[in-house]
This record gives sequence, C-alpha cells and structure tokens, in this order.
Amino acid sequence: MTRRSGKAPTQRQLRVGEEIRHALAEIVARADFRDPDLIDASISVSEVRVSPDLRNATVFVSDLGGDNTDAVVDGLNRASGHVRHEYSRVSTTKYIPKFKFKRDDALDEALKINRLLQDPKVQADLQEDEEEDL
Repeated sequence: MTRRSGKAPTQRQLRVGEEIRHALAEIVARADFRDPDLIDASISVSEVRVSPDLRNATVFVSDLGGDNTDAVVDGLNRASGHVRHEYSRVSTTKYIPKFKFKRDDALDEALKINRLLQDPKVQADLQEDEEEDL
C-alpha cells in the first residue's frame, strides 16, 4: 500500500472502501458497457483503497475470464465517469470519489508462489527440513 504519510488507513477509510467495493462489484456485474474491452468481461473487484479525504479511490480489479486484465483496466478507466455516475445513484456518502482502476496482481502472485512450492527442488528442501525437525 503506497501512502505518502506512512500512516495506516483509518477504520473509516477501510469501512468506506469495503462499501465501495461491494457497490462497484454489483455495478460492473450488471453494467451494460459499450467499450469493446468490457463487453462480456467477467470482472472481479478485489479491493478499494480510499484516500483520507474520501475523494479518491483506487480500485483493484482482475479479469476472471483470462489474460485480458490490462485491457479491462484500461476500459474501466475510460468508463470511470459512467461507473462514478452509477455509484452516485446508490451511495449515501457526502462525496463521490473519483475512481482509478488498477490491475490486481495478488492472484498472479499466489499462483507464482504455488508453482514455486511445487518445484521438485523446493519439495526436496521442505522434506529435508521436516526430517531435521523430527
């Protein structure tokens, strides 16, 4: 998490971010986007990080349908005004944040770690460590 002040997010930021995440997940699931990169895309909204003043939100997304996440992110950034408008219809907050969409690499990292753990060399090292512990 990149923070200029070095402070952890407040409970308010976390709560608002989670509320936005739920709302955006519904919005992108039912939205009828005209952008070719978003048509028939299966989008997962995994996290929303809100600025301290609640006026900006970074939305982490991934394309569940495949390797098209970068195009989906670009499409969502182009459609951010539309998404913001749709969010304003369901939001009860004082400010409607500006959304910036970014690729969520957490799943890719988890798969990479899993592949590394399945490597025969790593498996052999893990077995040696277990035998030493006995």
